[in-house]
Amino acid sequence: MKKWLVPLIIVVIGIVVIWKFTAGFNNNAVAKEENAKLAWSNVESSYQRRNDLIGNLVKTVEGAADFERGTLKEVIEARAKATSVNVDANNLSAGQIQQFQQAQQGVTSALSRLLVTVERYPELKANQNFLQLQSQLEGTENRINVARNRYNEAVTDYNTYIRVFPNNMFAGMFGFQRMERFQADAGAEDAPDVEFDF
Repeated sequence: MKKWLVPLIIVVIGIVVIWKFTAGFNNNAVAKEENAKLAWSNVESSYQRRNDLIGNLVKTVEGAADFERGTLKEVIEARAKATSVNVDANNLSAGQIQQFQQAQQGVTSALSRLLVTVERYPELKANQNFLQLQSQLEGTENRINVARNRYNEAVTDYNTYIRVFPNNMFAGMFGFQRMERFQADAGAEDAPDVEFDF
């Protein structure tokens, strides 16, 4: 065998190994990033379902002639604000997620006040449409929680993948950056005070 052929074979093998490794890293990182973006889309979809149900709930509650209009107005305004917040899944930042979360928290608060107010209206509590919508909202809140958890799991998987050695060296070269997790609202760790009147 010719002497120049051995170094050439070693160089070619080295190039193939490096190419396979970097292509494998890139493809896995893309798949994990897309999975995290899909999980975020599922979070938004769950919140959208809640917003759709709120529209039906408001229409049902409006049927009660003497229902407090201020409470309904708060729900409608919070819903409008929440639907106006757009988050780009290709560029998720902590600020965008926080803005989205604050808008959704406004809906949650207004909706909670609405449901508490309904307790004073027996005709609404007996309305089958209202009861069905209330049940669907409870199920949707559970879906939202599951979707947020799945998003955080997907982000953790992606972030871990791009931060471990030697992947972290290639992540910067290929433009992969950490993604932000969905955080609990400030004060969510504190249990609310509940008082029962007997």
